[in-house]
Amino acid sequence: MPREAPRQYALELPHARRFGPDDYLVCEANAAAHALVTNWPNWPDRILLLVGEEGAGKSHLAEIWRLTADAAAAADAADATRLFIERPGRAVLLDDADREGADEGALFHLLNTVRERGGDLLLAARSAPNLLWPSLPDLASRLRALPVARLDPPDDAMVKAVLVKMLDDRQLRVEAEVVDFIARRSDRSLGAVRRVVAELDRESLARRRAVGRGLAADVLARSPAEED
Repeated sequence: MPREAPRQYALELPHARRFGPDDYLVCEANAAAHALVTNWPNWPDRILLLVGEEGAGKSHLAEIWRLTADAAAAADAADATRLFIERPGRAVLLDDADREGADEGALFHLLNTVRERGGDLLLAARSAPNLLWPSLPDLASRLRALPVARLDPPDDAMVKAVLVKMLDDRQLRVEAEVVDFIARRSDRSLGAVRRVVAELDRESLARRRAVGRGLAADVLARSPAEED
């Protein structure tokens, strides 16, 4: 009986994700948010809320702004407040502002501090204020008054473009029809596409095979559902 080709066990080497301006793919789903965020320092307010679901490219866009504005990245709202107190007028990025367990009182204090001391603050969150977040009424009122840069879920064209870029980043040469096959069957999330590409890379090395339709089908069949 035929013997299965031996697997080559891939080492988990770190893969550097590129967050530069030239690496951000602008399309209909993110063009308005991209234009607003990158229009700094001519924002309509000193505080801007950047909203996008997991995998929509929120952290990448926020990082582009951080580099442009020479902003400090805060670990949480209390840390962001400390940064403004230490140097009034500076620029600060707070990502995952609506993370589970985040201190809403600290976030409310942060907004007040920015108003009092001056500076620019980019808040990134998965959603705009809603019935579930935040629970503090005064904070919800302050957040609803902010201008919002909203990232819509990626469309088919963007998913395919990001897929091609991520495959190229890993130097994986994949035929156009296989790229189409993967794009049609991947979840509409950049995070999901990133995980699929990472698994394609591992399987290609482990099986010592190029990424073809069969290998792609195997990877897609066991890909976990997108998580928030």
